Amino acid sequence: MYHDDHDDQFPQDQQHDSSETDTSPKQDDLGHQEPSKKDLGAIFDVPVRVSAVLGRASIQVSNLLKLSRGAVIELDRKVGEAIDVYVNDRLVARGEVVVVDDHLGITMTEIIKSEAI
Repeated sequence: MYHDDHDDQFPQDQQHDSSETDTSPKQDDLGHQEPSKKDLGAIFDVPVRVSAVLGRASIQVSNLLKLSRGAVIELDRKVGEAIDVYVNDRLVARGEVVVVDDHLGITMTEIIKSEAI
């Protein structure tokens, strides 16, 4: 489940009406035309895979086969270090693990900007 602290940004009686959204094309700093919200509407419901990586480890297959219940695999991250957040195998953010009700969640602390393709 997705939770955004900004969901409460607008009081209920002042919710933003998307029909009033400016859908005119805008240009980025390089003069490229950015797609409008109307143009992007078709992709809003496309599912993506979001993964959070706590850390990584490399071990030999022989040691992997010796693992049993209760075994601990040491990861390459230290306690308190940011975790990586991937969308469809592309690094998009870093964050901290939090508890939301009885589930784990991630608070985004850094958004990774990538070059447009």
